[in-house]
Amino acid sequence: MQHSTLKIEKVATILKLLGDKTRLTMVKLLEKNDCCVCEFVEIFEISQPAISQHIRKLKDAGIVKETRRGQWVFYSLIKDHDMYPLIQHILQHLPEQDDKLKELEEKGLRISCCE
Repeated sequence: MQHSTLKIEKVATILKLLGDKTRLTMVKLLEKNDCCVCEFVEIFEISQPAISQHIRKLKDAGIVKETRRGQWVFYSLIKDHDMYPLIQHILQHLPEQDDKLKELEEKGLRISCCE
């Protein structure tokens, strides 16, 4: 009984996190790409502290991890997370977000701060 209650709580937490449009889009972008905060700032056109707050919530839930490359920090999905199959199932119902990254590339902003 205890186990199923914990599972429901975990699922509810994930759904609550992904219930936010910005975080949901971030996770969809991270499904195929590692991204840096600066890229999210450009894509969502919101402040760096706001982006960092979204990322912190995803990190605290164990959905996203960070990897340091030089002075830059990149974020990626943790695909061995026990809730990843649920996340993956949700993501497959979403439109691709690759155009957002292509747009950044065309503007010369894709990982431009990170080179």
